[in-house]
Amino acid sequence: MNKQESAINAHYSGGLSRAQLKEQFRAFLCALEFLSTIPIAKHAEPSTRLLGQAVAWYPVVGLLIGLLLGLVGWMSVALFTPWISAALVLTCWVLLTGALHLDGLADSSDAWMGGLGSRTRTLSIMKDPNSGPIAICTLILVLLLKLTSLHALVAAHQYWAFIWALVFARCYAVLLLMHTPYVREKGFGSAPKEHLSETACYLLISVVSLTALLALSWKALPVMLIGLASAYGLRQLMLKRLKGCTGDTIGALIELTEVVLLLAIAAVFS
Repeated sequence: MNKQESAINAHYSGGLSRAQLKEQFRAFLCALEFLSTIPIAKHAEPSTRLLGQAVAWYPVVGLLIGLLLGLVGWMSVALFTPWISAALVLTCWVLLTGALHLDGLADSSDAWMGGLGSRTRTLSIMKDPNSGPIAICTLILVLLLKLTSLHALVAAHQYWAFIWALVFARCYAVLLLMHTPYVREKGFGSAPKEHLSETACYLLISVVSLTALLALSWKALPVMLIGLASAYGLRQLMLKRLKGCTGDTIGALIELTEVVLLLAIAAVFS
């Protein structure tokens, strides 16, 4: 049992100690620094154990980014048309995430088409930092779908509904990282996977899912199920081609499930 598992058990048996609370806060800051461009005071390189603990906080980071984007949508719609407001939200979305997941999607789409079904060739192309026409077309289509979905929600004055696309997509990424082999011995996901706590991950996923149910009522259920089905389908494709996942495919899963979730949310709320 690792230290994070012990911390969770301590919580149920009598509460977290101050040291454990401080450690979990550092794990949250580590997740925030990795998944966003929000400035965080960095004192030292995070340990592999801290990176593992940070995985559980990915959905919470998604919630924080989503709240900031919702605030942008709410404020901008008073000054601009819904199209301009949606474009501003999407721009801030890319800036706040540092295009991290878009980069993973670009690398994955190039590798998937260029790999021609070969695992070795796919992994080799995925390492190439250059983007081909497949990657560019994929990014354009994904951003267009996000923009039009955001416009539908902003026009319907649903400024906060779309935040759950960010939250659920990162929940699915955590589940993917927990239950899918990581194919590279050295990569962004190899060390965290060894040190993450499934108990903590499931606890925080349950908390944010319950919060979504309280915020969206029954409408959250079809959205979550549609997103989960799309994430499962993407995982099956990864297993078939790569026998597991990579950092790039995790980023691709986040981007693609965000699109599916946004479309589902727009269908339900607009």
